[in-house]
Amino acid sequence: MSEKPQIGFIGVGLMGQGMAKNLVEKGYPLTILGHRNRAPVEDLKGRGAKEAEDVAALTEASDVIFLCLPGSPQVEAVVGEILAAGASGKTIIDTSTSNPVSTRALVEKCRADGVTLIDAPLSRTPKEAWEGLLDAMVGASEADFDRVQPIIATWAGKIVRVGEPGAGHTMKLLNNFLSLGYAAIYSEALAIGAKNGLDAATFHSIIGGGRMDCGFYQTFMKWVVERDPDAHKFALKNAHKDMRYVVSLANESGIASHVSSAVKNNFATADATGHGEEYLPRIADIVAELNGIKHETGS
Repeated sequence: MSEKPQIGFIGVGLMGQGMAKNLVEKGYPLTILGHRNRAPVEDLKGRGAKEAEDVAALTEASDVIFLCLPGSPQVEAVVGEILAAGASGKTIIDTSTSNPVSTRALVEKCRADGVTLIDAPLSRTPKEAWEGLLDAMVGASEADFDRVQPIIATWAGKIVRVGEPGAGHTMKLLNNFLSLGYAAIYSEALAIGAKNGLDAATFHSIIGGGRMDCGFYQTFMKWVVERDPDAHKFALKNAHKDMRYVVSLANESGIASHVSSAVKNNFATADATGHGEEYLPRIADIVAELNGIKHETGS
């Protein structure tokens, strides 16, 4: 084994490509799994990564395996393949936004096979992934956190151990509940304003720079006001998935989910009406359209 652990990476999509790029450029031997979209795979190979033909080959080549997948069903399937390949002594780090109920079950399944599963979901955007400035919420024992923290630091600027395995995914869902809740509130507020003669640009001139401003608000409104299609690259179908996980976790915890269910229904509507592949700020237009409104940007 080389001085640095051998890294495997499964899921080199919008977020994963930047993360994997930082791993290989900062000296970690990297093996990636092939992807239907060949552009990020070829880019990473050009930077020194190797490509594995399947999960078993990647598992054999790796000491630490990162997952950056759409959700728990995909994570469960891939972890099953990793364990079937014989992974005793290896570490899996799931950076996906997964259901903590599923994560806790996988932790026990991995432990029984001598494998360590750590959850380290992400916050921020593909831009920060490329720059190595993501936020990571890590669920791990203190010893495991100390061991993997230098690896995570290749692609994260802020790394916080939030508790034992499963706690990272819990914190990530709460983070997304807040942000997606704001998206739903912004959208409804903009629709009410538009119906009463206040366009989006006027709304933004008051809220922007005030106490209710924040980074999330800025990227959201960059679409609403400026029509920047790349302002916030997060698909509405993933927002719907994350809110389903939030409501499921609330139900599992015996918590009344009045607000989270209402937020979830906004994104369920967007997904069901054919907008799932579109990016998050489009929810403002969808809410407006459902109310017979077309937003005027003032430009």
